[in-house]
Amino acid sequence: MKYLILIYHNPKVREAWEGMSAEQRAEGMQAYSSFMDDLTDSGELVVAEALADPTRAKRVSTGGGRTSTTDGPFPEIKEYLAGFYLVDVADEQRAVELAARIPESRFGVIEVRPVLSLASADI
Repeated sequence: MKYLILIYHNPKVREAWEGMSAEQRAEGMQAYSSFMDDLTDSGELVVAEALADPTRAKRVSTGGGRTSTTDGPFPEIKEYLAGFYLVDVADEQRAVELAARIPESRFGVIEVRPVLSLASADI
């Protein structure tokens, strides 16, 4: 079954990263590298991506036959989606196990959500 593992950032995560020494940051990046290697080797990784800072985002809305956009940053955002992993694993327990290995799980929020096919989605 496919699960989306969402990584959210907040000011606490940013402060923790900025407060780390160069050695600690290197260890964090190595943890991500090892995690990606393990997911690739196990065949569980579908795709993983980091997302640009929300200041580069645009919100899009339509109405009255027109499309309008609003540029970031969006001041009401206290938490924002920073990246994701799409994994194909045996069960939810495995997806949670993987999410717990993400370094940000110590500081921020990691969300695990089942992916539904459009044909079977109960929306």
